[in-house]
Amino acid sequence: MQGQVQKVLPPFTPDGVLPAGDYPMTLQQLRVSRLVTGDGVESPTWDTLWRRQLVDNLTILVGQLWQTGIDRIFVDGSFVEDKDHPNDIDGYFECDVRSFASGQLEGALNAVDPFEVWTWSPASRRPDPNSAKHQLPMWHQYHVELYPHFPGLLSGIRDRFGNDLQFPSAFRLSRRAYLPKGIVQVVR
Repeated sequence: MQGQVQKVLPPFTPDGVLPAGDYPMTLQQLRVSRLVTGDGVESPTWDTLWRRQLVDNLTILVGQLWQTGIDRIFVDGSFVEDKDHPNDIDGYFECDVRSFASGQLEGALNAVDPFEVWTWSPASRRPDPNSAKHQLPMWHQYHVELYPHFPGLLSGIRDRFGNDLQFPSAFRLSRRAYLPKGIVQVVR
């Protein structure tokens, strides 16, 4: 299976990112991919154990999204780059604007999470003792940040010209050089 996954997931580009495109993967395929194992990366400091833990945490949150009817989930950030020890997994999921705006989605997700980490309120952010950043509760618990997306919602990420981007565009650009890059779509 691992050889099949490596064929689906191409090697990193010289810029250290996946080639542009969407790469559908199950959580099991992700767990045995080079994104976790480091196969072909040739880095003596590749942190396989940490990356495996991040995928375990992602699995919990993805399972909760699936329980509430969310199926289109994408992961990105330094986890899908050639960074030896990513801080976390970033991602987004597509949802209905009405269920998000009404609080129904947040309530449904928190009903299945024992720590009730599903919120994106700026007031919920707490400082991370290892950096100057304030992080969401889901980051503190799982080191994963998954954001809702619906058409018209901006990500807070800007392109090199200062334009606000929606998650699908923002997560498909390298923040190092603003070049197109690949992203993983989590599938069942």
